[in-house]
Amino acid sequence: MPKLRILFLCTGNSCRSQMAEGWARHLKNEVIEVYSAGIETHGLNPNAVKVMAEAGVDISGHRSKNVADLKDVPFDYVVTVCGHAHETCPMFPGKTKIVHVGFDDPPALAKMAKTKEEALGYYRRVRDEIRAFVDRLPEVLTATGRVSRTNET
Repeated sequence: MPKLRILFLCTGNSCRSQMAEGWARHLKNEVIEVYSAGIETHGLNPNAVKVMAEAGVDISGHRSKNVADLKDVPFDYVVTVCGHAHETCPMFPGKTKIVHVGFDDPPALAKMAKTKEEALGYYRRVRDEIRAFVDRLPEVLTATGRVSRTNET
């Protein structure tokens, strides 16, 4: 059985999509060929790297990629993990299904934190929410009915 090709897409490919890619590689590598990218590139968020390492997943070697860099990859699913990426998601060729599963933005939440530890708490919460979603892949993609559109003609 071939692996499903899944792209996790967010605005800057710095945090949420990177965490999702890390979890998918860690938990679902046998059934998913995973990628992550952004509508823009913002660099890898050091707090995302830190909280993923705490959970035993090393994403320190990841780099922020633009979705245009992956235009030739035939994805089965593109999972948008933030509202901006969902609203500005480009069209993908073939039968790619676009699914939106939004997660809070840890850097935005962390701006309200009074301490570094409180800020990291936001990253940890989102990390764990992403893990719970990835844990249910690939079944959750076909069972949720969350497919927002396909590119089929």
